[in-house]
Amino acid sequence: MQYFQAVQQGKQRANKSQMKMFEAAGFGMLTLTTKKVNGEFQPVGEEEFTAVINSEGGDVAIIVDKDGFTKAQSKTVKKEEAVSIFKKLRESGIPEYSGKEIQIWSETRPTVQNKISE
Repeated sequence: MQYFQAVQQGKQRANKSQMKMFEAAGFGMLTLTTKKVNGEFQPVGEEEFTAVINSEGGDVAIIVDKDGFTKAQSKTVKKEEAVSIFKKLRESGIPEYSGKEIQIWSETRPTVQNKISE
């Protein structure tokens, strides 16, 4: 797939996730539209999973594809609010991402939604 095609298809997929984040959080930021697999650009996947990650200044609820590439995120908020958004996304039918790490921008971050008591 050509890069331009991957971007176009990935943007459509990530926009859908962004709208779901808007519904749950009142704000949703588009993150990644493409991913590199075996040296080739591909659009982010259609599937949606949710998780919470630490970010500078707080926590972020996210929507990722099956490979853990982030498609949309909330604002940086306190852990309790990020978990609340995560729960709303779960209640809307988006399953929890079971992986231990996700890819956001050029960084890999651990998921933390299961560390609520910390």
